[in-house]
Amino acid sequence: MSKKKISRRKFLVRGGLGAIGVLAVGTYVFRNPIRRGIAGALNTGDTPYMGNTSSPIIWFEVTSDNNIILHSPKVEMGQGTFTGLAQMAADELEVSMEQMQVVHANSISGNMDGFATGGSTSISTLWIPLRELAATMREMIKNEAAAKMGTTAEKLSISNGVFSSEGKTMTFAEAVKDVAEWEIPDTPVLKDLKKYKFIGKPIPRVDLKDKVFGTPMYGMDATLPDMLFGSVVRPTAIGAKFIDADISKAENMPGVVKIVKEKDFVGVIANSQTEAENAKNAIEAQWEVERTWQTSDIEAMIAVGEGEPFVIQKEGSAKSILEDSEDTIISEYKSPIGAHAQLEPNGALAFVEENKATIMMSTQVVKITRDEIADRIGLDSDQVNIVPTFLGGGFGRRLHTPNGIQAAVLSKAVGKPVKCFFTRKEEFQNDTFRPPTHHVLKATLDTEGMIEAIEHNVSSGDVAFGSPMLPSIAEPILGADLGAWRGGMIQYGGIPNYRTISWRKKLPFATSWWRSLGLLANTFAVESFMDELAIAAKKNPVEFRLAQIQDDDRGFRLKEVIKAAAEKSGYTEEVIDGRAMGFAASTDVNTPCAQVAEVSIENNQIKVHKVTCAMDPGLAVNPDQVRAQCEGSIIMGMSASMFEKMEVEDGELTPTIYGPYQMATMRNTPKEIDVVLLQNSDVPGAVGEPPLGPIGASVANAVFRLTGQRLREMPLKLG
Repeated sequence: MSKKKISRRKFLVRGGLGAIGVLAVGTYVFRNPIRRGIAGALNTGDTPYMGNTSSPIIWFEVTSDNNIILHSPKVEMGQGTFTGLAQMAADELEVSMEQMQVVHANSISGNMDGFATGGSTSISTLWIPLRELAATMREMIKNEAAAKMGTTAEKLSISNGVFSSEGKTMTFAEAVKDVAEWEIPDTPVLKDLKKYKFIGKPIPRVDLKDKVFGTPMYGMDATLPDMLFGSVVRPTAIGAKFIDADISKAENMPGVVKIVKEKDFVGVIANSQTEAENAKNAIEAQWEVERTWQTSDIEAMIAVGEGEPFVIQKEGSAKSILEDSEDTIISEYKSPIGAHAQLEPNGALAFVEENKATIMMSTQVVKITRDEIADRIGLDSDQVNIVPTFLGGGFGRRLHTPNGIQAAVLSKAVGKPVKCFFTRKEEFQNDTFRPPTHHVLKATLDTEGMIEAIEHNVSSGDVAFGSPMLPSIAEPILGADLGAWRGGMIQYGGIPNYRTISWRKKLPFATSWWRSLGLLANTFAVESFMDELAIAAKKNPVEFRLAQIQDDDRGFRLKEVIKAAAEKSGYTEEVIDGRAMGFAASTDVNTPCAQVAEVSIENNQIKVHKVTCAMDPGLAVNPDQVRAQCEGSIIMGMSASMFEKMEVEDGELTPTIYGPYQMATMRNTPKEIDVVLLQNSDVPGAVGEPPLGPIGASVANAVFRLTGQRLREMPLKLG
């Protein structure tokens, strides 16, 4: 379809974090209340869609065989987004699922999300915009079909992409043929949910066949004619700054085409990957390293009390009550440095020509990647085409893409395509890590055994700050890093006095987004502490939580998942046949989740037999995908809670390979994960990250009932 004329109206284009800038004017004096207000809004609100919704033509393509191709601005990294989006579009377009195909939208199309694929927002943020676009596209095609069939649009019926009227039929493909100019009508009224055929159904994944048959689709699969291979010298020491490099030994090695020395890196271009790696290893790079760090140094840096505190949540007089009480209960919890450890290392295939560049890569931030590469190689943004691929694991790692810049610089130097990827060791040592955390929690109980006051102090390295995703103006306004405290606020609004303090500390190595951000570590601390308080109050942990939840919509939904998890699991405090149950709950954005872990101890090792998960994500566009996300999140959360840990030894992050970096394997996963879905909202909410929240605490709480040991540090190990 040729796009020559777009008229009459534009769809809603939503703003995002940029709106924070408006609050910067005149707020300094009142910055603490305003910061708490912003933090509260970010804690409960959904990120709006920040892409181009002005025209359906950049989203949908009708093929000659009457299929529909949806060009998705959200990338597929295994979460099933393509399938959910296809269901939403198919229902409004009036086509079958078999007719739907979904591909990644290239940046040159203009169909880019200004935010990212992340934050569990792919389905929820496009719930309204995509259906509006599909419905409008349907009406655009219907108008053309009516004109060609000599009738009016009102007289046409539609089924599976075919119009019918008075014995005549016309396919979508026939209707759009030879249309050179399109006029966009007003957005039609969306269908009633009850009339949808695909939304809410367990539709098979649209990318299933390609994955079963191993169709090339990932960044590492990318190829171009006459492709060369690149390899970049990367530091092993924390905080190393590139100074210079002796390339004399590498220049004349077999297969070397060129060695490129830039202000911030040196890279090799060769005829094969092996030759590029061999030459890279022969380069003697000079680095400036200010300090040789150890794990103990990092732990000291993030201790509560170090860095700058920001009160992000406050209700009542928790501080004074806790200071005056003689019966204050105080506990500490910790979590370690965590790697992303995704299967596919970072890398890109770049082809930079005189006036254009094509970059094929796994990225969660198409627009940011495009703009950064364009700036580095001296092209306009519209001259750089990012071709997103499927992601061999994202989890926030692909939100930082300097690897795309490096591949582009190497390609520009030789005028040919260059494929450049991290090695596994380089990926581990140059990750953007999940920061370690330290938590200090305090509480007092009243005479009825209820919480009178509670305080959560969380100290962490940066998560969102320093990321290209966050406007620079957000840092001084927010103060506290919104990623670091995610999941750290007190969710039990029925408690009369509570507050949360975030302590910010910038660490000497890169820390950033990791699936669920601070949710896993913060929930581990808060929900383990809630278990301690329930025991101190001599109350059932489930009833103890339920009694302290506020009576509003958010509280109602949290209560319902807590009750559902307890009921479905048959939760009991008793140890039966060497097994005990642990309970925990969390609310991430607007999605509450509760979990019960059934645990035993075998050979002094923690064994998780079953996890019952109750979650309320609102409307489940594809219930099977939601359950799969719960299962995947639980296993990933178990892996991080029970096994994963990076150390700092003599200035270097270690380990650098799988194996020494312990992760959960098949033998460590529960034999049963029982997922209960509640849908107490008529719109989709976050799915991909909320189930990570409760798992660490639920396992630790079960271990306490078995052994009497309160595990206060991840990864969870018995003494």
